[in-house]
Amino acid sequence: MGRLRVMDRGEPLILEVIAAPYFATNCWILAPTKNSECFIVDPGMANPNLLSAIKSVLNKHNLKPIATLVTHGHLDHTFSVRAFANEYGVPTLIHTADRKLLADPYRALNAGGESQQIMAALGVTKFEEPEIVREVVDGEKFQLAGFDIEVGHAPGHTAGSAIFTVNDEFLISGDLLFAGAIGRTDLPTGSPSAMRNSLISKILPLNSELIVLPGHGPQTTIGRELSSNPYLQEEFLHSKPGRGE
Repeated sequence: MGRLRVMDRGEPLILEVIAAPYFATNCWILAPTKNSECFIVDPGMANPNLLSAIKSVLNKHNLKPIATLVTHGHLDHTFSVRAFANEYGVPTLIHTADRKLLADPYRALNAGGESQQIMAALGVTKFEEPEIVREVVDGEKFQLAGFDIEVGHAPGHTAGSAIFTVNDEFLISGDLLFAGAIGRTDLPTGSPSAMRNSLISKILPLNSELIVLPGHGPQTTIGRELSSNPYLQEEFLHSKPGRGE
């Protein structure tokens, strides 16, 4: 699935997404135009990895990747990050609290769970972080490929989950916010109370026009989610987390 938007100066903005074969994790690719620099988000799980699919998109638009953004350290969002980052010699940006998961993703997953079973079937027994890792923190601002990026630390799904606003037009929400849903909080380092706090402090204040690029599922907007997502309503946000949530 791909999507083209138009920037104010009339040049086509490249926005493409590759849904990984396992867990259908969205790997977003953003560039200001064809024949330019780009960055990618959350290269997920495929056999042997997602690199060939990403290369196909890069070649189609003649793009030069300069970084990988990782919204959190779950394996379905990081499985291909080392192969991609090392292939292109680009840094991997991840929040400080989740960096350890690049080399040891099972610290935030249930032992013997589906991810571990898939890795066993694929014969993957060892993980290492990419050669170049840059830690990001809440409120940090920087530019990538001509885009203005701002980091928001949004724990709840994992301790180091982060969201990224792009040019005040897009929100890369990872597994904090989906169309009509939010991320689970019952895995190691997850927290129902932290999730509520992140939704209140990081999502509610956002511009309703922001286009949400989630970790799974279709695009949406902040305005649509504020009006219809049950997890952004007062009843949920100020409720006491239930057992097993």
